[in-house]
Amino acid sequence: MSAPLRLTPQHRWIVEASGGDLRRESELLVRWESGEPLQYVLGRWGFLGLDLAVDRRALIPRPETEILVETALAAQPHARRVLDLGTGSGAIALAVAAARPKADVWAVDSSPEALELARENDADGKVTFVHGDWYSALPEDLCGSFDLIVSNPPYVTEAEFEALDPAVREWEPRAALVSGPSGLECLEQVIAGAPTWMSDGGVLALECAPHQIDAVIGLCGAAGLVGAAAHEDLAARGRVVTAKLGA
Repeated sequence: MSAPLRLTPQHRWIVEASGGDLRRESELLVRWESGEPLQYVLGRWGFLGLDLAVDRRALIPRPETEILVETALAAQPHARRVLDLGTGSGAIALAVAAARPKADVWAVDSSPEALELARENDADGKVTFVHGDWYSALPEDLCGSFDLIVSNPPYVTEAEFEALDPAVREWEPRAALVSGPSGLECLEQVIAGAPTWMSDGGVLALECAPHQIDAVIGLCGAAGLVGAAAHEDLAARGRVVTAKLGA
């Protein structure tokens, strides 16, 4: 008698997602085995307790970004108005809205396709999503009103992009990953504009690459933010920077 077939965790998830439909299970398995990320194959993925739709319109939510959200909320636990820049699937904004249901949460993205996905994930209309390029998308009367600005902007260099795993490079949106030659271009824009849009005592929280930590802390200081500090990811590498406006 042959031993029962042991399924990998990925195959088990595919079996569950197929709902007993063997034809669909086969189709999903072929997609996964061809190199498509499991998250896109399944069509949904978890993020801080949320069940989000995910597809090629936006980046796959990652554990590092969960740390960004948790760090941001801990640094500014009483935020009344929050801004998520480069929202993608809406994961950050929706996680903040779930954790702080009384907060007025805004989210910006330059990709209409990503915003379409984010709105699909916001069935209850908890977040105000706007299309545009960073702060220029926002109404001017919101200047100086955000107690917390959170962003996971593109921070991969053009050279680094070519060396990424094919599952990332060939499937996830390049514009959501690549910032430019230095990898700091988008971070520079987010940091430079933050003081204009933050309330006194407001907090800026950013995700970046470990090797960018010192540069990001320096950019925060140059923009007039204080108390810039690095926070580690699950691999004990610097991944998140927080800084504050005012004393």
